[in-house]
Amino acid sequence: MSSTELPSVPTASVLPKTTPVRVAEGEQLRSVGFPGITLTVRSRPPAREGLEPALYVHGLGGSSQNWSALMELLDDVVDCEALDLPGFGDSPPPDDGDYSVTGHARAVIRYLDACGRGPVHLFGNSLGGAVSTRVAAVRPDLVRTLTLVSPALPELRVQRSAVPTALLALPGVAALFTRITKDWTAEQRVRGVLGLCYGDPGRVTPDGLRHAVEEMERRLRLPYFWDAMARSARGIVDAYTLGGQHGLWRQAERVLAPTLLVYGGRDQLVGYRMAQKAARSFRDSRLLTLPDAGHVAMMEYPEAVATAFRELVADACGGAGHTAGTKGAPHTAGSSGTTGASGLPGSSGSTGASGARDTASTTENKRS
Repeated sequence: MSSTELPSVPTASVLPKTTPVRVAEGEQLRSVGFPGITLTVRSRPPAREGLEPALYVHGLGGSSQNWSALMELLDDVVDCEALDLPGFGDSPPPDDGDYSVTGHARAVIRYLDACGRGPVHLFGNSLGGAVSTRVAAVRPDLVRTLTLVSPALPELRVQRSAVPTALLALPGVAALFTRITKDWTAEQRVRGVLGLCYGDPGRVTPDGLRHAVEEMERRLRLPYFWDAMARSARGIVDAYTLGGQHGLWRQAERVLAPTLLVYGGRDQLVGYRMAQKAARSFRDSRLLTLPDAGHVAMMEYPEAVATAFRELVADACGGAGHTAGTKGAPHTAGSSGTTGASGLPGSSGSTGASGARDTASTTENKRS
């Protein structure tokens, strides 16, 4: 057993049956069990054999579905897998109730150690960005490149629009919010999250909205949904207060892997102003700024993120996977997107070249 593994604990209680999790065309789901946790893994068969592995880690309230659009665009570059963190998506809660950033990072490490896929091209969004930063810092042997979309790294001045999400960390707030919103429909909740999270909620297609509502209905039937949200929010707040070598910014400085940072100008949860600090902190970084993007650019404008990742791989890995006929739009035409507090799975997905021309983006490189 590695030093990152948890000791064996009792098996989780039997969970209620819910509607099946949506699986997009070409995707597969499987469950991987460890003592104390069970992880659901979403995969997409690569376009050809021999591609390097990639692992995607979602944000607070999200799931592996948040990465479907980007995975489809990159299946000719990397062998894609996306995790449902414990308590999210189709993964049951951890037996020990540990939803800290370190606990989630431990789950990612355990999976990578067990499956032997490392080093991987590691992606993280929001909470998943903090988790992935910690994984890359403490286990550099597992990470080939790091791509962070609006990572939840500590901010001295939190945006006012992010305060309600942070308040979930306080004891009793999740239960209070549940009572206050008990008469809200799933569609009302989804539209509220879209307004908070997307740079342009109008980019969500009718099918995307329908899928998001169905997923919200499924999640609201899970007895642990709000507990997982509240404890994970508390985990982010706790991680923000850590100092010394365990502080997330200190760990960002320790990351050795070439890093792509993606920040959205309309992000209401992670401050756009943090982009330059992040670019200075990661020693081998490049920055993609998308002025009209929200919190999850990989969902609203996946083409811009895909193209920037292709360039990262071509530069950092000697051209591996940077093939002709790329699926993404040029990175100089950016876009934005977001899942936000409830992690909407139903974005517009691949929007095509015309959608990717809506906004200007900026890329900067910084090499140590």
